[in-house]
Amino acid sequence: MKIVNKGTFAFEDSITQAAKLFPMYQVLNEDGEIVNPDLFPDVSDEKLVELMKVLIFGRTYDERVIILNRQGALGNYPPAGGQEASQLATTFALQDNDFLVPTYRDIPPLLLRGLTLEQAFLWYKGHIRSNQYPESITAFSPQVIVGGQMPHAAGVAFGKRLKGEKNVVLAFCGDGGSSQGDFYEGLNFAGVYNAPLITILQNNGYGISTPTSKQTKALTFAQKGVAAGIACIKVDGMDPLAMYSAVLKAREYAIENGPVLIEAYTYRLGPHTMSDDPTRYRSDEEVAEWQKKDPLIRLRKYLEKKGLWNETMEEETVEDVKRQIKEAMVNINKAEKQKISTFLEYMFEVPTQNIKEQIEIYKQREAE
Repeated sequence: MKIVNKGTFAFEDSITQAAKLFPMYQVLNEDGEIVNPDLFPDVSDEKLVELMKVLIFGRTYDERVIILNRQGALGNYPPAGGQEASQLATTFALQDNDFLVPTYRDIPPLLLRGLTLEQAFLWYKGHIRSNQYPESITAFSPQVIVGGQMPHAAGVAFGKRLKGEKNVVLAFCGDGGSSQGDFYEGLNFAGVYNAPLITILQNNGYGISTPTSKQTKALTFAQKGVAAGIACIKVDGMDPLAMYSAVLKAREYAIENGPVLIEAYTYRLGPHTMSDDPTRYRSDEEVAEWQKKDPLIRLRKYLEKKGLWNETMEEETVEDVKRQIKEAMVNINKAEKQKISTFLEYMFEVPTQNIKEQIEIYKQREAE
């Protein structure tokens, strides 16, 4: 038997290893200054302005839906304020035939992919019509089961590889979702078959109220991709240019080589959902520190310095979003009322005999 190493076992803790292998990539700092020009995306000024409008859309949408929830006009809502860079700057980097696999917090990326505001609002109300997408929307409806979207995403990406398509699947996952078995199974499957899957692991610090220190002992979530044999990096998730650039590069890599895991180190400024009280598990001081890292502030400062953005443009963008939301709320009130028979009809593609019987029973009751 050949002895390949006569030295002692090298037990180097993972924290030391992660610090060496997974630095956090950043392009734009908190003052709107370019700190890493080599990572700056190849993008026009017009595209940057469009990205700014997308981020403002996401923030305004978040603020208005919170109000609508408090008024009782919409159901429970998981706020996304603060995560615009990890959600929208990433989605902004996709091409038309790329596929999106969202979680329940990722309605704004779906809107960017063609979902209407009416459908988004009906989703919060649990309406069947909210999940009836036209073929032009290359996305799944939001996954509420934590981590459950990952095997689905891997499957779609595998299909694209088999068909020889030059497109990717972009899936969102939270830090809490990475503790689920589905997360590892999805990454492992995608890795084995070199599926063009880009996973945006949004590390916002908490799985509901559970801090990341109680989720994993690993220093980063990016390193979880190592076990699956896939490319993995950590990016400043509050930096819209870093997230946009990372997905552009990841897209090129995934099509040619296989999956990429991107940890977006970000923060949700609001509660987990509107039924959550974040003051029970995090301090005001912590929130205030993260507010300084706001992705909108960063890009706004950068564009203002270049003379590409001003207060008037921002006000016009905000007012336009408010107008769209107001119109959508009027429209959803015209949506047909749901019936139990309708739910039963959509339960299976081919209803079983007992479901058929129940459909008829409820149709008779509803007709009375």
